[in-house]
Amino acid sequence: MTALARPTNGRMIGGVCAALARRFGTSATTMRVIFVLSCLLPGPQFLLYIALWILLPSEGKVRQAW
Repeated sequence: MTALARPTNGRMIGGVCAALARRFGTSATTMRVIFVLSCLLPGPQFLLYIALWILLPSEGKVRQAW
């Protein structure tokens, strides 16, 4: 598994689904479909997405730190 960071390319909105897809070894499209389907269920999905967007570092910032 790779580090959890939002990629600089392949983003649709914030790169959260792309980061999670890369972390768990699946495609970004699959992760986006799972997120959209999860929005049909009650819960704080949008708040979680926004929180991850704020908390996850961008991939460029992670590379500069190393």
